[in-house]
Amino acid sequence: MKKTLISICCLAISYTSNGQTTEWVLADFLKGDLNGTETNGNPKIMKSPYGDAVYFNGEDDALFLENMPLKSLEEFTIEMIFRPEIDSPSFEQRIVHIGEVSADRLLLEIRTVDDNWYFDGYVASGTNKKALIDKNLLHPLGKWHHVAFVITPNSLTTYVNGKKELHESFIFKTIQTGRSSLGVRLNKRSWFKGAIYSVKITPDQLKPEGFMPF
Repeated sequence: MKKTLISICCLAISYTSNGQTTEWVLADFLKGDLNGTETNGNPKIMKSPYGDAVYFNGEDDALFLENMPLKSLEEFTIEMIFRPEIDSPSFEQRIVHIGEVSADRLLLEIRTVDDNWYFDGYVASGTNKKALIDKNLLHPLGKWHHVAFVITPNSLTTYVNGKKELHESFIFKTIQTGRSSLGVRLNKRSWFKGAIYSVKITPDQLKPEGFMPF
């Protein structure tokens, strides 16, 4: 299992900090444009309709970041453009994990069934935990998709490809500590097989018209 630490002093153009807005174009991590990024396995750069993306093999490929961009955000929208692989062997796959391993955290997850997947947006905040998931809301594997998870002080909402899927009441307190992983849980369980183009975190409750283009 290959593990590499990338430590470069400059920031990539695609990483923006405007207030507390964060955007990761994942290929830039492998191009050595951001510091504090650890690669596990051998994630590879691949072409996508949006530009260079990163492919994860579902076995040991992942990126780990010291950056924890949710700190002190009382409300935010996290978006992702990704393509889950059609021959994925794992039912449960964690794609983005931000925060602590088992305390306060946020995860973007999928479950795969035959040639389809369904979304799971998960948050743990203090003693409150909630997964927004519905096995009947299926989407095809092997295609590019956009997901969004909107967190407010009192609610959670998920979207897939601009369409609202689930909404639940939830008392959310800010996540203050931790780090980030892409392609697997922070504790290296439930690997993702497929590609990720980008992840964006906006400190606001976005509606579909405000999502990044996909």
